[in-house]
Amino acid sequence: MVEAYENPAGSIARHVPGGATGFRGVLLHIHVAPAASYEMEELAEAECVAGRGIVGDRYFEGTGTYSPKPDTREVTLIEQEALDALARNDPPLQGGGITLAPGDHRRNLTVRGVPLNHLVGRRFRVGDVILRGGRLNFPCKYLEELLGSPVYLPLYNRSGLNCGIERGGVIRPGDEIELLDDASA
Repeated sequence: MVEAYENPAGSIARHVPGGATGFRGVLLHIHVAPAASYEMEELAEAECVAGRGIVGDRYFEGTGTYSPKPDTREVTLIEQEALDALARNDPPLQGGGITLAPGDHRRNLTVRGVPLNHLVGRRFRVGDVILRGGRLNFPCKYLEELLGSPVYLPLYNRSGLNCGIERGGVIRPGDEIELLDDASA
């Protein structure tokens, strides 16, 4: 694994002012899978370990599909708003709306009110845990095959954010999410 901001997108974004500010989001769901291709399990709380991931998750254990690749996948997030748009068939890229149950998208954290595409290279807080956005996550054909639904195109450019954990701790659904400046922690 590499630090969240060491990849090309994160290292550039880290030093560029801008992006969304002033948002207050909330953590809706936490999911982990013990190994690649295993069903996601919902948790009432999760322990996040800096530099490793979520205890019990495939990327914490190094058994995720993309674990061998040099990229940050300690925690992955997706916006509920993107899932809501998929359910309304917005944009209309498939025959109709596709509703995904929590965990079907295979990201660790489902959030609401958090502009994930603007958090590449940025630090933010989920409860007491501090994350740094690494790179945008793109859908894979495997997810489409697993679900039996054409989710690849409608989730393109809104399939979530891969993050590194800078300060660990316990997170729970309902935790507030907010942007941090580099001086705060």
